[in-house]
Amino acid sequence: MKYFLSILGLVATAAAHGYVDNATIGGQLYTFYQPFQDPYTNPTPQRISRVIQGNGPVEDVTLVDLQCGGNTAGGVSGSKPAALHAEAAAGSEVTLRWTLWADSHIGPLITYMAKCPDTGCNGYMPGTDAVWFKIQEEGLSGKTWASQALMKSPALAKYTIPTCLKPGYYLVRHETIALHGAFNYPGAQSYPSCHQLKVTGSGNATPASNLVAFPGAYKGTDPGIKYNAYANGT
Repeated sequence: MKYFLSILGLVATAAAHGYVDNATIGGQLYTFYQPFQDPYTNPTPQRISRVIQGNGPVEDVTLVDLQCGGNTAGGVSGSKPAALHAEAAAGSEVTLRWTLWADSHIGPLITYMAKCPDTGCNGYMPGTDAVWFKIQEEGLSGKTWASQALMKSPALAKYTIPTCLKPGYYLVRHETIALHGAFNYPGAQSYPSCHQLKVTGSGNATPASNLVAFPGAYKGTDPGIKYNAYANGT
């Protein structure tokens, strides 16, 4: 009986995690990388989103896995470029649909972008260079965390491509950070993923200041990382 219950507990833990399943970009619906289907499909579907290791978190902020959701120890590089880009106008809104989120995994939603070469993102690896600029963040509003919007269907998160952005190719890094330290985790759990855009428009801005790297942007001792949302309250 104890063994059976422990198996159920593992299943429940796995089910508690999630990832971005699909997105509406430029009026088109795009299915994102499917970690439990794509690796076993021949030929592998071409996506606009980069590989993720599954529905689990990145807990070590020093790993390159923090960039796009990989698992280098398990042989899954989440920074590996995707084959395609989604085209969208600067100033337009992107809607991301997550798999249904666990009510214990409260925390913020954050979105970054990085400029890719003029040839596109499908050959671009940011490495540990400081190339990322933040375009969206939602944290705690009253008693409600941003990630709680993912806990009910249709589990939507949204960001707006900056209107002033210069046309070109961009890599988008979107994440939620689970701050449930009460459940015996040493720190935050990050759930990042990346997708590739071709941005159109007439803007001329190319952010060059306050850029960050992944890994590098977060330290394990940062107040927003070493944080227990259940114990610390606001």
